[in-house]
Amino acid sequence: MSDEVNIGHSPNHFIVLDAISRGINNIDKISRVSKLSKDEVEQIVKDLVFQRLVIRNEKRGFLGRKKIELKITETGSSLLDNKKNELQENVQKMQQYYNSGDKSQLDSFMVSNRAWMPMMLFTGLMDILFFTSMMSLLGLALNPMESSFSDAGANVDNSGNVDDTTAGTDTTSDSSGAGADSQDSGNDGGGFDGGGFDGGGFDGGGFDGGGFGF
Repeated sequence: MSDEVNIGHSPNHFIVLDAISRGINNIDKISRVSKLSKDEVEQIVKDLVFQRLVIRNEKRGFLGRKKIELKITETGSSLLDNKKNELQENVQKMQQYYNSGDKSQLDSFMVSNRAWMPMMLFTGLMDILFFTSMMSLLGLALNPMESSFSDAGANVDNSGNVDDTTAGTDTTSDSSGAGADSQDSGNDGGGFDGGGFDGGGFDGGGFDGGGFGF
């Protein structure tokens, strides 16, 4: 369990939570679609389980191998929906600034929300073409995570659906037994460069009767 992590300030936690909400239910697949390392995904999943945002179901897969499947809880879904609504409002503000040509406001807003851009792109809340056009207008270079998403098309469409056409089959099991068996087709989607960003953290004990202290 990571210490002093506030999920409300951790984009990576929400990326993983969103992936699980779309049925990407094991460590290997989540790592592929998010381009986060397996170690980071495993730690994030532990945090989410501790906060009762996700549950782990243990099953027996191919040849009796232990298989862990992840599922989002109602609390997790509610928290994710609230965050996505918040981010959608931010996207609309950026679109307004962009359409009005207000580079000063747009630049200021971008600086304060830059860490959440990958989450906006991953969920389909922000259109890739709009994002790259906005960055070009501001004269800003894409960071590795953003560049990976834009170059690959990220296999996540603008409705937030994961395109699994590039997914392979899962043949490995992670160190915690979270791998899928060899007959699982990967629900691979778009992702981000594993370089990641510092999403802050959440307090492991911050789940208080269904509420979170952000």
